[in-house]
Amino acid sequence: MLVFPRDEEKGTRICQALQDSCCPIVIIYGKDEIEEVLKRFEAVIAVMAVGIVVRIICPLLKDKWQDTPVVAVDSALSCAVPVVGGHHGANQLARLLCSRLGLYPAITTATDSSGRPCLEEMAERLDSAISNPEAGKAINLAFLTQDVPVMRLKGPRIVLVDQDVAVLKLRGLVLGIGARKGVAAEEVLSAVDQALKEAGKSRDDIAILATADLKREEEGMQQAAKVLGKELICLSSEVLNSQAATTPSRAQDLGLVGVAEPAVLALSSRLISPKKAYGRVTIAIGE
Repeated sequence: MLVFPRDEEKGTRICQALQDSCCPIVIIYGKDEIEEVLKRFEAVIAVMAVGIVVRIICPLLKDKWQDTPVVAVDSALSCAVPVVGGHHGANQLARLLCSRLGLYPAITTATDSSGRPCLEEMAERLDSAISNPEAGKAINLAFLTQDVPVMRLKGPRIVLVDQDVAVLKLRGLVLGIGARKGVAAEEVLSAVDQALKEAGKSRDDIAILATADLKREEEGMQQAAKVLGKELICLSSEVLNSQAATTPSRAQDLGLVGVAEPAVLALSSRLISPKKAYGRVTIAIGE
């Protein structure tokens, strides 16, 4: 929390509003300390005019992937403006200030303004690392006009990609989920928790959830994904049927070799927990 001496009380007020979400502290502005502040903290809220913020941080900016997210807040505590790092935490911080203190989040990034996803958001949803961030500009421009498909390639492979193809590397578990029609979110969550417990894992270990495209409209599955805070990837029948599932499935009645297990095989490196039924829900786990 970067403030002028006259605004120290306002900085303290903001810190108190955010203390259950992060560990904010108030720092009195000093011209010679800005570089150290940007290096030391994951994000900076500056209670000062946008013009002042721009002038003091411009000489220290490198690129969007390295720059510390900075949000400018006016002295009346009425508006939060992400100055840099919008897709890297500044937009989220502005929204947090909105929910806690009622500040207007003046978010200007194109994808957010259009209600569209962005590469950074997709990487976070999929709990993955962006291997080639230079593709970000082309991907985010594409998101403005179309739904950019997410595909998984399993190795060993040698992959050649164009500059407008982003490569993400997963960092957690893939949970394949099958369910009977009309399943409730509580049933899905209970099954997920049981399967994770049996595998010695927790919800925090999940990278993504995966199911069949025909389950896309299952409200219970969508609600469960929201509760877990994870992306639910819906795979086509062609993708699922190209996998060599090891466990027979009732999904064969729907023209599929299976759902939970093939979904895991399509998106993970290996199956660590074969498909198992938990009431009306089936779960398979891969990594």
